[in-house]
Amino acid sequence: MSPETGESGGPGGSSDARDLTREAVPPDEAPGTGPARAPARRPGTRRFPLFTRDTARPEGGGRAASGDAPAPVRQWPILGVLVLVALGLSLTALDHFRVGALAVGAALSAGALLRGLLPESGMLAVRSRFTDVVTYGVLGLVIVLLALMAQPDPLLHVPFLKDTLHFTVGG
Repeated sequence: MSPETGESGGPGGSSDARDLTREAVPPDEAPGTGPARAPARRPGTRRFPLFTRDTARPEGGGRAASGDAPAPVRQWPILGVLVLVALGLSLTALDHFRVGALAVGAALSAGALLRGLLPESGMLAVRSRFTDVVTYGVLGLVIVLLALMAQPDPLLHVPFLKDTLHFTVGG
């Protein structure tokens, strides 16, 4: 058994095999004095490193306009969605619930459309493109459907909704 490597020089093994988990340090550099290095990964392993140094930007998460444009112009997709949501919430507060909720649902649906069509959508990109489009789209659709079914005088009638309510409440 070799004292340096912990390997035996038996059949199939070599006495100069190296431990691939340690990073080689040049003899003239003491540990901790050299340039910062990322820990070496063993070949053939798919393990993530113990410490991450950065977070990957989601696909399409770059600026929606050039870097020399002012910040609001660079982030116009998220600002458009937020303005529509603010308009919907203010309409809801002004006693126009259905119109306000429709505006919020339309804003989320527009966010799904922008996220799906624009190559760079700025801060509208939170996760992968597929996940963002599905999340924004489903939430927008649900809010629109709930706004259309809101009482009194619903615009959308769901035939089994009354039976479901009686079944769940027990009335």
